[in-house]
Amino acid sequence: MPLVSMRQLLDEAAKGGYGVGAFNVNNMEQIQAIMEAARETRSPVIVQASRGARSYSQDSYLFHLMIAATELYPEIPVAMHQDHGNSVATCKSAIDQGYTSVMMDGSLMEDGKTPSTFEYNVKVTREVVELAHARGVTVEGEIGTLGGIEDGHGAGGSGLEHLTDPDQAAEFVKQTGVDALAIAIGTSHGAYKFSSKPTGETLKMDRLIEIHKKLPNVHLVMHGSSSVPKELQDIINQYGGKLKPTWGVPVEEIQLGIKNGVRKVNVDTDNRLAMTGAIRKVFAETPEKFDPRDYLKPAREAMKKVVAQRMKEFGQAGHAGDYTPIPLSEMAKMYR
Repeated sequence: MPLVSMRQLLDEAAKGGYGVGAFNVNNMEQIQAIMEAARETRSPVIVQASRGARSYSQDSYLFHLMIAATELYPEIPVAMHQDHGNSVATCKSAIDQGYTSVMMDGSLMEDGKTPSTFEYNVKVTREVVELAHARGVTVEGEIGTLGGIEDGHGAGGSGLEHLTDPDQAAEFVKQTGVDALAIAIGTSHGAYKFSSKPTGETLKMDRLIEIHKKLPNVHLVMHGSSSVPKELQDIINQYGGKLKPTWGVPVEEIQLGIKNGVRKVNVDTDNRLAMTGAIRKVFAETPEKFDPRDYLKPAREAMKKVVAQRMKEFGQAGHAGDYTPIPLSEMAKMYR
């Protein structure tokens, strides 16, 4: 099965009332972990690469690993997504390479740090929509700005500085024609999202529900949605790590989001924590080992467990065989 349009995955998720995890990758072991979890749970999946990941893997390696994934797991619908594209050129390069979905994050300027204007955001996102839809490729936009920084991208600060305005969100969708909309409701990139378990003061689920009421037919996206489980933090610290106590987005809040229009849920930090904990454990318990496979295999297995758990919690498990993939050429005709 070739790579599938993300729009189709999200449309099907909306019909089925579930969410689809979008998991970030930088290397082979992470892709293998995600695909094994998808097979184990029979889940459709979104695999995404940030600009940092594309640069780290020299782009071509990552893309060809994704092609290998579709050959080895033909029964799994997989969309490949550019996460946080900072410019039209970045999105175009992903589309040209064969990505089936791109995010144009015009909420920040091209430096990926400075919050932009509404007009700028509409202009660059609209440009990417025209370019992408002509080739059947899905576009995610963002209105409002997340806190924190990941892979050099992000405005920093807390997640509460630039929350999404529901009226502006409706106007943005109307003017751009995006397929999916990332919203800012208090979450942040990275491990340090909240300094205590989030409440309605720090994680604005009521804002999400309000946006969904205004845009009932738009696929919403939750960024910065790792749950940062204490047990994963503890393993790292038990074996020599020094993570400060931190809280992520509780799974039950994500599930509330899924009941209110969230169709794509971005998870990265949880997988990083799982892998690092597993590697630290091997180094601490068997310091005589030096074959990378001796620590990368347990790391891959640890990440697979987290991904499989999220797939069940988001509701996508069991839905891999529900539909026949629509080729991008057909998607392009549908957009026309």
